[in-house]
Amino acid sequence: MQTSNRILDDMAKVASGAVSAITGAKGDGEHFLKRQMEKLLSEMDLVTREEFDAVKALAANARAEQEKLEARVAELEAQLKKKK
Repeated sequence: MQTSNRILDDMAKVASGAVSAITGAKGDGEHFLKRQMEKLLSEMDLVTREEFDAVKALAANARAEQEKLEARVAELEAQLKKKK
């Protein structure tokens, strides 16, 4: 019976080692993939979320100002037509 237990113990050690190796390979693969993605994204010249939001706010303000000026021009044109 002791040989049977030894065989089972050895098999358990081998299985444990295989699981450890697979876990290590998974970690290495994830690390490699993350580095490659970071490299790819850094080469793509993308903007950050903060920069995007800042430009979006500037565009919204410019649009509001443009609409305000369009209304003012229309008002002035109407006044000119009244004077003629």
